[in-house]
Formats: sequence, structure tokens, C-alpha cells
Amino acid sequence: MECTVTLEADLLAAYPADLEIPAGLVAGSLAASNAEVPRVLVVLDDDPTGTQSVADLPVLTRWDVEDFSWAFAQGKPAVYVLTNTRSLDPAEAAARNEEVVRNALAAAGSPDSLRLGFVSRSDSTLRGHYPLEPDVIAATVAGVSGEKTDGVVLVPAFPDAGRLTIGGVHYMRGTGDAKGTVVPVSETEFAKDASFGFSTSVMADYVAEKSQGRFPADSVIVLDLNIIRAGAAAQDPAISAKAIADAIEPATDSTPIVADIVTENDFRALALGLEEAERRGKKLLYRVGPPFVRGRIGQEIRAALTSEEAYAGNTPSEAGGLIVVGSHVGVTTRQLNVLTAEHSSARIIEIDVEKLLAAEAGTADPNAKEHLDRTVDAVVEALHAGDVIVHTSRLLIKTDDPAESLRIARTVSAAVVDVVNRTLKTFPPRFVIAKGGITSSDVAAHGLEIRHGIVRGPMLPGIVSLWEPVDGPAKGIPYIVFAGNVGDDDSLAQVTRKLSNKF
Repeated sequence: MECTVTLEADLLAAYPADLEIPAGLVAGSLAASNAEVPRVLVVLDDDPTGTQSVADLPVLTRWDVEDFSWAFAQGKPAVYVLTNTRSLDPAEAAARNEEVVRNALAAAGSPDSLRLGFVSRSDSTLRGHYPLEPDVIAATVAGVSGEKTDGVVLVPAFPDAGRLTIGGVHYMRGTGDAKGTVVPVSETEFAKDASFGFSTSVMADYVAEKSQGRFPADSVIVLDLNIIRAGAAAQDPAISAKAIADAIEPATDSTPIVADIVTENDFRALALGLEEAERRGKKLLYRVGPPFVRGRIGQEIRAALTSEEAYAGNTPSEAGGLIVVGSHVGVTTRQLNVLTAEHSSARIIEIDVEKLLAAEAGTADPNAKEHLDRTVDAVVEALHAGDVIVHTSRLLIKTDDPAESLRIARTVSAAVVDVVNRTLKTFPPRFVIAKGGITSSDVAAHGLEIRHGIVRGPMLPGIVSLWEPVDGPAKGIPYIVFAGNVGDDDSLAQVTRKLSNKF
């Protein structure tokens, strides 16, 4: 089937130009709302790549009450919690969302001293447990506090990575020769995901499909660019804020609300409108892609970190760096190919996926342990001389069973984690890059045993996050969270070159 390719400019011709809105205006509006009682957004991130659009915010891979107490004590407007629920089945994902929300509310204490907002951060290509996760968050908040959710705002757009919502339709930008064009995201490889596939790019229809008709398409409120940019003609952000809040007014009982977004100014206009709606008394939850939080809290776009900034406050090791690649999407394989071609001095070590999976589902190959032992020995030896690229074999073992697909992914990820953890405790690398959502989550929480960290900022403009672990065996080692589905073909090589003293 051929893709429906459209010129982005043609789609945008039907709408006003965006209105320039400084980040400070949003931050000021937020500060005014929080003057009496501060509010913190708790971002339940279903894989760690959601942090790539923000800077200088705390991140947790554990969510006990005391972990939230540490995070809230940082005094920041948002806290990220790495739930990794995209790697879990629905029942596990639901239980984890409930536990996170309950513990966050317990740590916050009285709403008279600290108010919490909740953000369900998921994939900009529409993969994940929707509507399950916002449903569970809303039910848990209602059960603990009695507060009912009026609307769930869906904002999957991620312009830095080429994902836009225009006219209530979610698109992916073309690259290379296709630059300037967009394709409906349902016509990309991401829509065919074994666990989270979908058939439509029309967001109202997507909601109806994923909710199995519980939310019919005609019940979805669509904030199109005419509403988001309502103040453009008068150059008045307040007009946009009022138009957005007015459009949200009918929302009740978790009404889905979809927002068009093409630029950072659109995010800021939306933030002002959401703030106005909440001032009027609307209780909202958010289901979003990575940049939403940056816009919502009025954070400036952080310039990409330099090599010096990546190691600021820490003395870099003379060991080689460790690049771990688990994702199988096409762009990851292309990035891996470029890196291996350009970084000729790096040692390349493959984890053979077929050796990790037995013929019968649920059992391990007896040779798997021996294979991993040899892999760890090879990685440690190679780190003494230079950078090491560890990747899973590129043969993607497919299944039509979503549960079996997740089991395979977790088996492979557990092997990657084992290699990273044993390497860390034998010969710590100079830096660690993890490529892929589930891979980077498991490497952070289990491979590097990061419990608390600080998101320092992006390694490339708007994408690819650097975390500084503040405790555990990886303290002081820059950790790079690199989503499988972002970047150009040379992006992985660019990031490696910034961090390496061997490239």
C-alpha cells in the first residue's frame, strides 16, 4: 500500500500562522497560579525517552513514598517517574500506574501544602497502553482524593522528531528527499507494532478504536489550530487561552480532548489555555508525547549539551564508552550501521537473540548463560582499549501474539541488563548510551541501578536525553537515553563523538 504523502505547507495553509509566545509568559502564568499552593506535575513515563525535551528536572526509577519526598524536595515544577509500562502487559501496567499515583499523593500530603497534576507520557507515534493508563490514574486520584477528572488531553505531537497533529490528524514528517512532506502515522512502521498497533491517524477515530467505542469519535473535543492560534490575528495570547478554555468547558467524566500542535509556540498557547481551564475549575489529566511538559511548565528550549557540559562536575574515566543498542526499528539499524562504519576503532559485540530464546515459549536456551558470560568478558576486555558497541542481533523475531512479543522483548532486555550491570561492577565505562525505549529503561533502573537522577538536557537539539545518576554504582557516569525512533541516520554517531575520547 502506498503512503498518503502531503505537503506540510498545504495542510497549514488553512490555518493562521502561529503566535510568538515567550516561555517566560507561560512560566509567569504558572507562578501566579502556584503563588499560594505550589503544584508539581508527576510525569508517569512509560519509557525513559520522555525526558529528552526537558532539562534540570528530577527523575526516579523507583517510586516509594521516600523517593517522591526526595523528588519534591528538589523544588522543581515537574518530576519524571520511569514506569516502563510499555514493556508490561495491561494488568501489570495498571497496577504500576496505581501504585505510582498512590505513593505520589501520600508523599505530597495535604493538598493545602502541595498540589499534584498527573501526566501520562507515552509515545509520539501512538504506541502504548491507551486508554488504560489515564483511566487508572483518574480512578486512583478519585479513589484517594475524591477528585474526578473532567478531561484527558491527548497531545502526541513531537515536532523536534517530526511528529505533528494538524486538523485532528497525526502525521510524521518526511526526511531526505521527502523533506517538506508529511505522512499519516498510521501508514508508518510504528502503526504495525505487535503489541500496540492501530489503524487510523485521525485522533478522534484513534480514541474510539482504542477505547473500543467507549468514547465515540464524535464525543472527542478537538482543539484544532484555529483554536490554538485564535489570538494570532490580534497578536494576543490571552485570546488563544480563552478560546482553548472555552472549548474545554463541556468536558466531563474524562472526556478525550485532542490538541493540534506544529510548533513550540502552539505548545505554549495550549499551556496558557489549559492553565485558564484549570483556573476555572476543570480537572485535567494529560496523555502526551515528550515536549508537552516543557511547554506546560514554560521551560525554555535547552540548547544541546556540549562535550564539556556532559561531564560537568565529574572527572571522566579514561575507559572506553559503552553503546548498547536494543531497538529494532529501521532508523535504529541505520544509525547503528553509520556508527559502526565511522567508528572503526570501536569493538562491536553482538548478543545473539536466538540463543536467548528456546524453541518452546517461556524456557531459556541452556547455552544462554554461557553466551552472556563470554559477552561480558569480551566487553570488559574491549573497554580497556576503547569504545564498545553491544547490539542485539538484527534478526527481529516476530509473533502476532502481543503477550508473546512482550515476553521476547523482556527476555532480550534482561540479557542486555545483565551484560551492562556486570560490566559496570567490573570495569566502569566512561559513558553509557542506551538505544531503544525498553532497553534504555531497563539499563537505567537495573543495569546501572540508578534510583534518583537529574535530567541535564538534550545531547542533540530537542532529542536524546542525558541523565546524571546521583546515587548508586553509576554515579558520575553520563547516561544517554536514546529513543529507538528519533534522529537522523548519523545521530548515534554524533552523540558518541561528543562523549568519546576514542572517536
